[in-house]
Amino acid sequence: MHVFARRVAGSLVFNTKPSPLLCLRLPRISRFQPHNLHLQLTAFSRYSTMSVPSHLLADEKAPVCRLEIQPHFDNLSAKEKLYAHHISKASFAGTRVVLRQVSPESEPLFDLILTVARHVENDFSKIVEACNVTEDEKNKFAEFGAQVLANLGNYKSFGDQKFVPRIPEETFTKIASITPKAAKLWEGIKEQVYKISPEGITLLGYPPDHMSAYYPDSPAITQADIEACGETFVKNGVLVEHTRLKQLDDGSFDMLVASEKVGEGSVYETKDGRKIRTVYGDHSKEMKVMADELDGAKKAALNDTQEKMMEEYVKSFREGSLEAHKESQRYWIKDIGPTIETNIGFIETYRDPAGTKAYFEGWVAVVNKERTKVFGKLVERAGDFIPKLPWSKDFEKDKFQKPDFTSLEGKLLFPLNRYDDIRMTLGFKNVSLGNVLNAKSPSEKVTFIDEKDLPLFERLRGPAFELQVGLHELLGHGSGKLLQETEKGVFNFDKENPPVSPLTGKPVTTYYKVGETWGSVFGATAASYEECRAECVAMYLCPDREILEVFGHTDDTEAAAEDGKDYSYRFM
Repeated sequence: MHVFARRVAGSLVFNTKPSPLLCLRLPRISRFQPHNLHLQLTAFSRYSTMSVPSHLLADEKAPVCRLEIQPHFDNLSAKEKLYAHHISKASFAGTRVVLRQVSPESEPLFDLILTVARHVENDFSKIVEACNVTEDEKNKFAEFGAQVLANLGNYKSFGDQKFVPRIPEETFTKIASITPKAAKLWEGIKEQVYKISPEGITLLGYPPDHMSAYYPDSPAITQADIEACGETFVKNGVLVEHTRLKQLDDGSFDMLVASEKVGEGSVYETKDGRKIRTVYGDHSKEMKVMADELDGAKKAALNDTQEKMMEEYVKSFREGSLEAHKESQRYWIKDIGPTIETNIGFIETYRDPAGTKAYFEGWVAVVNKERTKVFGKLVERAGDFIPKLPWSKDFEKDKFQKPDFTSLEGKLLFPLNRYDDIRMTLGFKNVSLGNVLNAKSPSEKVTFIDEKDLPLFERLRGPAFELQVGLHELLGHGSGKLLQETEKGVFNFDKENPPVSPLTGKPVTTYYKVGETWGSVFGATAASYEECRAECVAMYLCPDREILEVFGHTDDTEAAAEDGKDYSYRFM
């Protein structure tokens, strides 16, 4: 299989011949840096008199990486392959859901690019003669198209910043005119694709000053409106990860729930008396495809736990029940050491400015048994390493729940368990994406490393990154606990003698009230804060000799302990 894979920020998209898309989502962590950052404040297109800030121009000559999966997939049994196939198809079905969560123009832009590609049978050289454009203009169109497919939208999946074509609108119009379908799509979105003023719309954020597709067809909605609805949802215990919010002309709201079923549900009321109606059927067509495919995966499940997990996924996607999705996550955590690892749903809330509504992600992967053995050693010793962190045991769970830590070779991938209450009571899973760690473009240049250090850097970049990922995922995300009032008058810490803050030296005075979550309290900064915390834990612990030894770095090995520590920092 020939795979086109583009790493941009936090996502990879594969274009397998002839055209189906395979979308891979990765944890949005600082180690995946955007490529081709421009330092100039403004660049002037040689095709146009219009100036465009250089950081808004689509990337040029971005690196392309091939992800290796074939050998691992070939080793699966026929039933395992069928199980993986159905989940992969379900994940594919979420492509349009993601597009609709980015910007109004993302989905038609996606369709336009694929329409042009199919018309020329993926031979973009035909565009030059057919559309009377130059070779350079054709290349810039293709690069923009690749970036749209890689990010599933025209905003970067890492950085949430808009990017525009490096060719002027009239040139893009000529290329789009290659087929009537593409021309019609372009006519409806061309202004939005090139729009960069006011400046705020070039970043995802609270409307109306910024762009957010989590509030569709709501030109007058404000941050205050969104927060008022959020307070109502928290008060009523409503989970909103799989929703969008629409404001109607009379000032009331529709909470759009992703589900196959179509209809209306409960009605809520904000403090100032505005109604919020529950409307089922957002992404109904796609949710049906997902549910049907996951029903097929249920029939091919390899054990009872997987069968029950798939059953809850299907219920969640058909009925719009996030409680069913939470139940699927309980089974997922209990599915220890599977050959095929997977998860799917509305998980991470990075892109919603309110930090409560999540974007769709799905993945299926094959376990790399050799590398998993290394992570297994780290899991076994986790209880020894967590106490080395610079805070007291009062800030840790009473009993460390050892996760199921596996190294995966991914077909489709995304981050881990969304639900804090499940993490606190049942534990969690951690994965390392082996074929992603090892993916590297032959043309990619290493920056900020002295030339004399390059040979050792190249040799240790894989092991150092593996060390960093293991610590980040297991001891970073896996450590600590939320001090909570779990139900009225019940606390998971001694409220009369609260823990002493390592920062102030005084007892803490705040905690999470009933119904509050990390995302609802910290909003848009929640995800970034958590990733920084996990990364800091990894950096704090990576010099530890015992930890280095777990990963095979001792003074007697080729990848010596000092080098392993040193290059973990350099790789940052």
